[in-house]
Amino acid sequence: MESRGASGASSPLYPPIEPYDTRELLVGDGQRLYVEQSGNPDGKPVVFLHGGPGAGTSPWQRQLFDPEKYRIVLFDQRGCGRSTPHASAPDADLRHNTTWHLVADLEMLRKNLGITAWQVFGGSWGSALALAYAQTHPESVTEIVLRGVFTLRRVELEWFYEGGAEAIFPDLWERFVAPIPVLERSRIIDAYHRRLFDADPAVHRPAALAWTTWEASTLTLRPDPELVASMTDADAATAFARIENHYFVHGGWLREGQLIEDAARLRGIPAVIVQGRYDVCTPAMTAWDLHRAWPEAELVIVDDAGHSATEPSIQAALVAATDRFAAR
Repeated sequence: MESRGASGASSPLYPPIEPYDTRELLVGDGQRLYVEQSGNPDGKPVVFLHGGPGAGTSPWQRQLFDPEKYRIVLFDQRGCGRSTPHASAPDADLRHNTTWHLVADLEMLRKNLGITAWQVFGGSWGSALALAYAQTHPESVTEIVLRGVFTLRRVELEWFYEGGAEAIFPDLWERFVAPIPVLERSRIIDAYHRRLFDADPAVHRPAALAWTTWEASTLTLRPDPELVASMTDADAATAFARIENHYFVHGGWLREGQLIEDAARLRGIPAVIVQGRYDVCTPAMTAWDLHRAWPEAELVIVDDAGHSATEPSIQAALVAATDRFAAR
């Protein structure tokens, strides 16, 4: 793919851009969401759904879309990024932060921006939210682009957080479980929940750092210390770990296997699924199961990548998908 880097370096991404609009969206329950728009105000609307849950958005994510053809909407989901109240607060209350609150927030945002229907783009947790939203509001969705498919099935959670991935990263796993006493390690997610939601920063902050470091260290095919460092700021890591754990303890407020079983609701919506072959966080089994239930969606398996959208070959596949849909 031709170079699109601002400095002339080869990159699948479009050059950096700044938003033409930023705003707060009040969605109820005392929640305020950070929202930005960039690209072409008259272009094809696309909403970017970040991962985690709890990761927030980053400026480079605007570069996955042709700025001349797309009206690019990024927003930080409840409790993270620049949205408030922030889940890093010692007394953070996440009762009003669920999958279905976020689905409702998305529909409120679409209407607030005066958009009839939009492309939905989501990676990792964002893929789960994209599926939940599109299955609830298919009439609001023009196309779907997914990456690193995650649906919160028990097998997915147990693989990455209860010991399966230890087989590949035993050294990193040892650091992940270090804060948890041996007698509590049969239920790692629950053990972390008790520590992450302790109001004492001396308890929840080290737990949040260990949780987030484990995930950040396993995202890419090759180690990426800069990516790990970018995810382990104390406040950001606390919000990330708390929100993720909160969702996992509750199974995403989904029945087991729901997002794959309900894939028939997406028939007729053009879609591309991009999946790293060596994705340890969200293994290819889930993308494959979704593709089998939804064969109309094109599955692109990237043979030299893990999970992260920062990996060049993943970025190239994603930009190819958004370029193709830009003309629709």
